[in-house]
This record gives sequence, C-alpha cells and structure tokens, in this order.
Amino acid sequence: MSDADWNAEVTADVLEERYGLGVLVVEPVHPGTDTTNRRVMTDEGLRLFVKEYRSNADLEAARTAWDMSEYCRAAGIPIPRVWDDADGNLVTIAQGSAWAVVDEAPGRVTTSAMTVPLAESIGATMGRMHRVLAAYPLPKHVQQSRWRTGTVEDAVAQCDTVMATALRHGHEALGQLRDDLAQRREDLQNHVHWLRKHLPETLAEQALHADLSRTNLIVLADAVTGVINFKGATAMPAWELGRTAFDPRTVATSPEWDACALAMVSAYHAQNSSLPLAEVRACARIALLSMLFSFHGATTSGHDLSLEEEADLQQHWNEQQTAIRRLLNNLADLDDAFACLRTGGGRS
Repeated sequence: MSDADWNAEVTADVLEERYGLGVLVVEPVHPGTDTTNRRVMTDEGLRLFVKEYRSNADLEAARTAWDMSEYCRAAGIPIPRVWDDADGNLVTIAQGSAWAVVDEAPGRVTTSAMTVPLAESIGATMGRMHRVLAAYPLPKHVQQSRWRTGTVEDAVAQCDTVMATALRHGHEALGQLRDDLAQRREDLQNHVHWLRKHLPETLAEQALHADLSRTNLIVLADAVTGVINFKGATAMPAWELGRTAFDPRTVATSPEWDACALAMVSAYHAQNSSLPLAEVRACARIALLSMLFSFHGATTSGHDLSLEEEADLQQHWNEQQTAIRRLLNNLADLDDAFACLRTGGGRS
C-alpha cells in the first residue's frame, strides 16, 4: 500500500470511528504550519477539511483556536463549522494523532491584490468579529509586539544577522538584499521614534484571530464567505486592523491600495465603533512599524521549503519593501483620510 493510500485509509477510519462519517474521497492538500491537511467528501456528499496535527503541535492552543472559531460562528460571522467528535470534543485523539474536522466554506483563498468591495467586506467581517471577541476570555498566548516595544538597535542588528545568513548559504540575489537591508537600517533609524511618538499612549488588547491574512480568508465574488485558521491570541485590534488593511501585496501592486485601506477601515469602524477612534486612525502607523520590524522572507535558509514556497517568501519580502516606501510617502494623506472617520462609526 502506498503512503497516500495508507493516509487516506487512516483518515477514513478516524472519521468513521470518531465522527460517524463514511468517506468516499480523501485528497491531500497543502500542509499547514502544524498540520497535515486533507480534503474529504463523505458518502452523504459533505465536503470537509480534515487537519491531522503533528506530534509537536500545541494542542491546548489548537483547542483554544477552535473554541474561538465556534464562538464567532455562533455570533453569525461567516466561519466554517468545526465538528464535535463522539465525545463532544473539537479536537479528537485517534490513531495516535490529534485531529480536527471542519466544513469546507464556499469560495476560495485568493492572494491577488484586494478590490475595494472585497476590502470593505473584510473590514465589516473583522469589525463584527472584534466586537464579538471583546467578550471572549483572553487566550494564554500573547501576540508578539516588537513593533511597539523592540529596540531599533536590536532590529538593526537583525539586518546584519540576515545578511550573514544569506552570505553563508549563498543567497542568489545578494546585491539586492544588501541594498534592501541598507534601506531597512535607514528607515528603522529615521522613522521608528517618530512613528511611535504619534501612537496613542495605551492600546486596547483582547482575544483576536491574530493571523487574519489573505490566506486565511475564503472569498466569493468580492465577499468574505469564511474566516479560517484562527491562531487565537491576546493582541491589539488596531494591529490586526492595520496588518490586514495594509496587506503588502495590495499596497505594492494595486493603484487602488489606499482606497482599499480606507474602505476596510471605514467598514470596520462602522461595525466596531467601541474601539477608540485614536486607535483606528493609528492603524497605518502600526502597520508600517510592524513591517519595519519584520524580516520574514528576507532569506529562506534553514527552512525545508519547495521552490514555490521559497518564491512566495521572496515575493513577500519584495512586496513588503515596496509597501514600506509607499506608506512612508503617503502617511500624511492617509492621516487626512482617516480624520474623516467620526464617532459612532462610518465617515463624516
């Protein structure tokens, strides 16, 4: 029996034993960070997504994430249902592994630049979700916030570490990376203090999805049909709003990037007016700081990645570099646009 056939058989056994489901088809799909993933069709025609956790996965964090997902779904947010097993657990233990079974949402993941209608849909969905999660218990996991508390000196030192790693592993575009890192050092030294100075003194923290990236949104016809892959962490809503509104791919590639950001932030504020306006208006600065302190994709050394995954990481780094320049050059205009947001949601 091949590995694929054996894995399909094990998956079918788990779904029958722990969920009472008969399986017709099992197809492997792209693996997650902590999971092996499979798409399943049952003998009743149900389309499901099955996650098998790796042995080193944090199952307590996984249970928190699935519970948060169900909490939001119960509030009417478009989130695929997580199946209870025979004992009522969202994460089941079977065949020596931990598993989770989820409905497949209509639509697909798209990583192309956002349109204004899609940005508006994402903003409204996020605003509702943040409003709902404000009452959820704070998760133990706290999202890192180097963008707020990390030192410029440490970030500049990280530039040197990245370059040393690239030299050691023979990075294929050393000249470009050297220029990128020189620009990053200059931006860190010239802009971080000023950007932080204009943030509110305090920023609200609450339970959040904490990984609301484009790859974790299912969309259909410019509307969000599913929010997936909750990380489940305590974090700042203004950070998640900025991170999503100023998605580097959109900022770097779309002439409508600023209109998309304004549409998302406006729709968010209309659905979650309890987040102080000062924090909503600060989201562009927070997004910019977050990018400045991120070196994700600068080098892929040390990762067991396919050529496609390496190319995706390199593209992310390039787009982030472009996004930083565009945000720095247009921050005053964004401040003026966000100043139109009024108390109570919407725009004046």
